[in-house]
Amino acid sequence: MGLRRPKPVPFRTADELDVMAAAGAIVGQALVAVRAAAVVGVSTLELDAIAETVIRDAGAVPSFKGYHGFPGSICSSVNDVVVHGIPNRETVLAPGDLVSIDCGAIVDGWHGDSAWTFGVGELSADDNDLNEATRIAMEAGIAAMVPGNRLSDVSYAIETATRAQEKQRGRSFGIVAGYGGHGIGQQMHLEPFLPNEGKPGKGPTLVVGSTLAIEPMLTLGTVETSVLDDDWTIVTDDGSRASHWEHTVAVTDNGPRILTTRP
Repeated sequence: MGLRRPKPVPFRTADELDVMAAAGAIVGQALVAVRAAAVVGVSTLELDAIAETVIRDAGAVPSFKGYHGFPGSICSSVNDVVVHGIPNRETVLAPGDLVSIDCGAIVDGWHGDSAWTFGVGELSADDNDLNEATRIAMEAGIAAMVPGNRLSDVSYAIETATRAQEKQRGRSFGIVAGYGGHGIGQQMHLEPFLPNEGKPGKGPTLVVGSTLAIEPMLTLGTVETSVLDDDWTIVTDDGSRASHWEHTVAVTDNGPRILTTRP
C-alpha cells in the first residue's frame, strides 16, 4: 500500500501573486498613513477614515468594511484588545497606548491582509518586549514559508521564536489560544487555519505559490480571551496587553515573498 501525499496549501499563479502584491502594497500604504496619524487625542474612528481614504484613492476596496457586518475599514485594537476592535469615537489615543491596526484591501478580487502594532509615543519596557517578541515571532513564521515545509512547520517556527524571546527577555508571553493565521486569496479567510504553536511536520505541504497570512498574537499574561457584547472585540481575560503582527506571504523558489510590503 502506498502512502498518500498530503494536500498542498492552496497556491496561486505568478500573475495572481502580483495582483495580491498590488493589494498588499495598498494595505501597507494605509498602515503607514494610520501610524503617522496615531497621535495623542486622535480617535480610532479618525484612523479608520484615513485608512479607507488611502485604500479607495488607490482604486482598491477595503476588505474589512461590511465583512460579516463589520463596520470599519480597519480593526483598531488598543492595549488589552487582542484583535477585531471596532473603530469608534470614544476610543481616543493616550500616551503609552499599545495600538494594533489590522487592515485589508481587495484589487481585482484578490486580497491583501496585514497588521502592525506600535506605541503612541514611548512604550513601557514591558510593552516594548512584548511587541518586539511578536514581530520576531512573525518573522520566524515567514522564514518557514519555503517549498516542502508542512503547515505546522510554520506554527512550530512561531512558537519556537516566542519561547526563545522569553529566554532572551527573562519573561513569559502568552500565545493567544484559538486564534492564528489563515489561507488567503480571492477570499480574505480561507483554509487552512494556521495555529501559532504546534509540533512540526504535520498538515498540508507548502508549494510554490502557496499563500498564508502569518499572524502571531502574544500577550503579557494569559492565553485566554473573551468576546465583548459587540460580538467582535476580543480582549484578554486578565486585562494584560496584547500585540498582533501580520503579513500576507507567498512561497517562492527564491524564498518567502511578503505580499503586504510597506513603503
